[in-house]
Amino acid sequence: MSDPKQQILDILHKAYQIEVDGYTFYSMVADKADKPAVEELFSKLAQDEVEHKAYLTGVIRSYDERGTAAFQIDRKAHDLRAFSASVFTDAFKKQAEGAQFELGVLSIGLQLENNAVAYFTKAAREAGDAEVSSFYQFLADWEKEHFEALDRLYNGVREEFWSEGRFSPF
Repeated sequence: MSDPKQQILDILHKAYQIEVDGYTFYSMVADKADKPAVEELFSKLAQDEVEHKAYLTGVIRSYDERGTAAFQIDRKAHDLRAFSASVFTDAFKKQAEGAQFELGVLSIGLQLENNAVAYFTKAAREAGDAEVSSFYQFLADWEKEHFEALDRLYNGVREEFWSEGRFSPF
């Protein structure tokens, strides 16, 4: 069985890597996007990942010095409605209508975020310390914000795609 401190560090490093992966994906999509609203959406998601990386860097450094007391820091409160409203714009929906590229990248983004939520939820369940478990759940909730925003976008774009392609039975 591995050292509990090392297990926590491994999860924190994985959290950081998840943010790196998200940033890489979202910034690549933003660079490839040929529609302004699509570029803006993925640029915002990439920037959010940069903020998450900076936050986690501070937590990791603090954990090295303070142990689990590092998890007693102010947890950045996100307003999901505000975040969703900033990415789920009418311009995005209109520009992404019937677009396979946008539908595909939203689907991949959903999978990335869903994997992160599952990883941190499992870590929270398995943590032996209440403070550590609470922090892991915070990370899961953080990732769930992106998942829920992307899910709304995906469902809206998918409905238009299926309707325009006359794939919908309705």
